[in-house]
Amino acid sequence: MPSQPPTSILLVCLGNICRSPMAEGLLRDRAKRRGIQVRTDSAGTGDSHLGQAPDPRAQAEMRRYSIDISDLRARQFVRADFERFDLLLAMDHHNLKDMLRQVPSEKLAPKAKLMMDWSPDRPGTDVPDPWYGGPEGFGDVFAMLEKAVDALLDDLAHGR
Repeated sequence: MPSQPPTSILLVCLGNICRSPMAEGLLRDRAKRRGIQVRTDSAGTGDSHLGQAPDPRAQAEMRRYSIDISDLRARQFVRADFERFDLLLAMDHHNLKDMLRQVPSEKLAPKAKLMMDWSPDRPGTDVPDPWYGGPEGFGDVFAMLEKAVDALLDDLAHGR
């Protein structure tokens, strides 16, 4: 029986230096540990951090769990991402609206969803942007993303 091609997932926030690279790092780490084939990328709806590595506070939080995201670089979300990815996960409602403004056709719009829709205890909520706060905000974001990523991978493992 041929193996199923990997699912491609794009994680999206505003600047692509905090939430979405943390989500991407967590997703690729957990998928690898579970043996689930997933192709990941992350992007920002804004353009103020293009080419930059993730925020040092995001990297530090991820290192606490032995996840290295230092290889990631910020890029801007583009219209073609709707065609390139199976699933596009926004960190908040504002990012989701910005993404949907670029949807090339209405049939592709259902690919864009909120990351927290997979959260067992916080569906439909936003992942708060930790940029303006201290390091503890990055820990809170990690905890939120961890639950959502684990539930997403459960769905993928069961073909949902």
